[in-house]
Amino acid sequence: MSLYSTASTQNPRIYTVSSLNAQVRLLLENEMGVVWLIGELSNFSAPVSGHWYFTLKDARAQVKCAMFRGNNQRVTFRPANGNQVLVKARLSLYEPRGDYQLIIDSMQPEGDGRLQQQFEKLKMQLAAEGLFAQTLKKPLPEQPKRVGIITSKTGAALHDILQVLKRRDPSLPVVIYPTMVQGEGAAISIAQAIGRANTRQECDVLIVGRGGGSLEDLWAFNEEIVARTIAASQIPIISAVGHEVDVTIADFVADMRAPTPSAAAELVSRDLSARVQKIHQHQQQLRHAMRHYLSVRQSQLVRWQHRLDRQHPQVQLNQQSQRLDELRSRLERAMRKQLSERQQHLHRSDYKLALHSPAHQLERFSSQLATHQRRLRDAMDRRLVKANHQLALATEKLDAVSPLATLARGYSITRDKNGQVIRSSSQVNAGDTLQTTLADGNVHSIVTE
Repeated sequence: MSLYSTASTQNPRIYTVSSLNAQVRLLLENEMGVVWLIGELSNFSAPVSGHWYFTLKDARAQVKCAMFRGNNQRVTFRPANGNQVLVKARLSLYEPRGDYQLIIDSMQPEGDGRLQQQFEKLKMQLAAEGLFAQTLKKPLPEQPKRVGIITSKTGAALHDILQVLKRRDPSLPVVIYPTMVQGEGAAISIAQAIGRANTRQECDVLIVGRGGGSLEDLWAFNEEIVARTIAASQIPIISAVGHEVDVTIADFVADMRAPTPSAAAELVSRDLSARVQKIHQHQQQLRHAMRHYLSVRQSQLVRWQHRLDRQHPQVQLNQQSQRLDELRSRLERAMRKQLSERQQHLHRSDYKLALHSPAHQLERFSSQLATHQRRLRDAMDRRLVKANHQLALATEKLDAVSPLATLARGYSITRDKNGQVIRSSSQVNAGDTLQTTLADGNVHSIVTE
């Protein structure tokens, strides 16, 4: 058997890199499903495409993440490096680089996110056990004989309930079971108060609640011990926690939910007609049934959505969009690098041009010309001084032998009409015209003898 045929038998399928990465991505997405993860944000990037790319890390490991624009628009805060966050994500693989990564569906700060996750987990668990079923809801008494109130003895909720009961039905007896409604030990305290009321059997309806607050403030009413104690209560319970927008696990388990403590007091007040009570009760039951139905449908929708996401073309589009963002970043870096090199080349060319510029040459020649002119003037000045000195010496010598000097001593020079110097009297005759040169001028004369 040849080496090739042996290798083919041992490796019946030979992958390309692309097909291997595609297969691994499908394995990750199909097998792992949705995961929840807590970590610290780092390397956060938000390119012009609107997608977010970042890394989630803890003290010993990190993982790359991508959150596409359709999902990150639902985030209620602006992420920043160093934030501790809770994310809901799907495992995937970025095929072009073979990078294992998370595709983020939702993100919230760690504290609120952790509580919300615990809320959803317990809600689904209790719903699956049937604690929210309408068949377990006990009807409220049409004419309550005594109302029990389980809340803080110093809270605003107790004051609001008593005010409403006093206004609507002052004769209705009230029993207060004080309890903690916030902080460590509050859930146990609430459960114990419900237990005391059931043991005493002195009331035929209970109002359990408190005023509004944050998710953390209301958390005691989301504890499992409170939910199971309410479900086990033999006395009908009205949950009146927070404001109308606040929803707790106690609301789902209770026999009826009131949007506020004051509304709960109105529900048990005797001046409400039986028909209105029944209608309201039916409305509440319908709401509970709708919430339960919607909760079940929401779970189904999440599963279907997950299956659709794995097969949706948007997955490929997200992959390509992420690849496009990466290529855009590489192009920008290359363009910045090339521009920087071009600028450096331009600066060097400008420097060389400046060195050979006619203005620079002209400036140098002008400086040389000024130097030569200065040297020429100095040389001319020295030549003139020397010439003047020589002239003075020559003048002195000329003065020493000059006829003018002789004339100045009283001598004179006589010339005939032809300008010939008369050196002897024999050179003149009577009637000749003579010119005598003296030191200060000429004298013309005529010879008479």
